[in-house]
Amino acid sequence: MCINTVLNLFLPQINVLNKRVKIFLNYILGPVLFIWVSFSLYREIQQQKDLNQSWEMIKASLTGPNQFKIVVVVLLMFVNWGVEARKWQVLVRSIERISLLKAFKAVFTGQSLAVNTPNRIGEYVGRVVYLDEGHRLKGIALTIVGSLSQTIITLLAGVVGMFMMKNDIKESIRHILSKIGFLETLPKTTIIAYDIILYGVIFMVVILLIIYFELSWLTKLLERLPFVHRYSYLIEKLEELRWVELTRILSLSITRYVVFVVQFILLLQVFEVEIPFWESAGLISVFFLVLAVVPTISSIELSLRGLAAVELFGILSSNKLGIIATAGGIWFINLIIPALVGSLFIFGIKLFKR
Repeated sequence: MCINTVLNLFLPQINVLNKRVKIFLNYILGPVLFIWVSFSLYREIQQQKDLNQSWEMIKASLTGPNQFKIVVVVLLMFVNWGVEARKWQVLVRSIERISLLKAFKAVFTGQSLAVNTPNRIGEYVGRVVYLDEGHRLKGIALTIVGSLSQTIITLLAGVVGMFMMKNDIKESIRHILSKIGFLETLPKTTIIAYDIILYGVIFMVVILLIIYFELSWLTKLLERLPFVHRYSYLIEKLEELRWVELTRILSLSITRYVVFVVQFILLLQVFEVEIPFWESAGLISVFFLVLAVVPTISSIELSLRGLAAVELFGILSSNKLGIIATAGGIWFINLIIPALVGSLFIFGIKLFKR
């Protein structure tokens, strides 16, 4: 009785607060950050030497001998999301058998909802509507497992990239710190910042791997909690995930990550960002690491990607315009095109049959 009374007193205030936070994020913080990041990108572009020649180079790249690479990148987008569809199909098999085509539609629809929600949380809703009504909430828990596996691979690859490109990453950190006034203690601050990031990510990887491979034990532990036990049926299928299934999901996540890297390298070549293969792969892994750990909202995602790419790849290439074109191209091909396709599938969804 006391708990209900407290909830009745505070729920209206919580709802008002959530509404205010949403208004602040969407209509104040989002536009302000977008303007600031976009201006930073504009300033970076203006500082590039031979800017007009770079523009002409990008135009020529779209119709030149590297044009076939753009076609390959687009085709790899379908491979990318096909692997993700297969991963989701395997995950939800314990609650419902679905075809690969249906799983493909689900991940595309999830993508169409993800682009307009903070940190892509709409993706879960877009996918589970393709499951039967009694399985949808259970499907969310399984979908989170798939996202967790992809995050683990992204962080692991990011750690490898940070070791591979140690000096270049420090140079990028030094460049960022110099912009915000850490000039007097720059060498020491750069080393400290690098170590904090590196060991922080390693710690995250270890914790997430333990959680991932001990899901069964963790689920049983959570079910003992009184406020979780009531809804334990939503996560009970996690107990059935064994190392074999989890390793299989992780291998599919690795395959998808490799496709990401290949796409990125091909677009770097298209836009004539001349960085050796292994250095490119290392910087790409750190780039994806940054995107994975930095919270963002849809209104600034493109500009944030561009700024992050310039800070990283700009250490080894002066072609900032080509770097921004690559980051924007990856964003458009891998996220926007699937979102547009997924929006078409939304019309065919039947939310409730009964």
